[in-house]
Amino acid sequence: MKAVVCENWGVPDTLKVQELQDPQPGPGQVVIEVQAAGVNFPDVLIVQGKYQFKPELPFVPGSEVAGIIRSVADDVTTFKPGDQVIAFTGGFGQQLLAPAQALIPMPPGMDFDTAAAITLTYGTSYHAIVDRAKLENGENMLILGAAGGVGLAAIEIGKALGARIIACASTDEKLEVCRQHGADVLINYSTQDLREAVKAATGGKGPDVIYDPVGGDYAEPAFHSIAWGGRYLVVGFANGEIPKLPLNLTLLKGASLVGVFWGEFTKRNPKGNMANMRQLLQWLHEGKIKPLVSARYPLAQAAQALNDMAARKVTGKVVVLPQE
Repeated sequence: MKAVVCENWGVPDTLKVQELQDPQPGPGQVVIEVQAAGVNFPDVLIVQGKYQFKPELPFVPGSEVAGIIRSVADDVTTFKPGDQVIAFTGGFGQQLLAPAQALIPMPPGMDFDTAAAITLTYGTSYHAIVDRAKLENGENMLILGAAGGVGLAAIEIGKALGARIIACASTDEKLEVCRQHGADVLINYSTQDLREAVKAATGGKGPDVIYDPVGGDYAEPAFHSIAWGGRYLVVGFANGEIPKLPLNLTLLKGASLVGVFWGEFTKRNPKGNMANMRQLLQWLHEGKIKPLVSARYPLAQAAQALNDMAARKVTGKVVVLPQE
């Protein structure tokens, strides 16, 4: 089989497509023939050795896939060859090993691109908004970087919960995508003063929840704008800069800084994560959420997919198609 291999920490262009031995399932494992693999910003950081954890070199990058089970271990009874499944594991290869207990059956009628685009972004946003922020019906939620994968997921999840969504992005074109996914108020922080725009959008009250996967220069003005008792979700740092927020604002606003680490949550509370995924799949069936897959890359262009992600050229989700 062919797979993208990271042999040394570095920029995506150092990745190579190699011919590897076909994997064989061990106890409790299945082999998946990967049809689509989601691309996420943490993948960019992982290949550079800049993420919260470092896989042992060499490794196949990627973190979520959808595919068809090729073979199963003798002790696996919950799945069989031919089943279509979703898995949260490395995926820029034509085949991969996965523990059977971590797989989610694909609902009938779901396509592989959508299945590969829902796990990390929607799982992260659901955990952030529901488990961590406990967003309530009628509250205002401000989303920075709202046109990205987790941002669009946050818009749709917030709307499903009855919140009013204020979407922030760097271009009018990205904001139009946010509007199409349900955003109520649009703020272009390249041309508008963020604090003044948020003040106007909330009648001076400020947002009850701020969803921040970006970090950088917009974090402090956003936090200055938060409502009394607000919750500021620290989701990631796509900007590349970890902001230094003045902690006296938490006192003055009675506000909370809330960390969101979905990957660790899935390990510590797998049952809770599976319950979250079931709710997301139900909302998908009801049409309340709909992942946007804006680009598809063959396996040979996986590095380009990561470069586009790093350059923030991606709207919604992109996927790698290992069989192409």
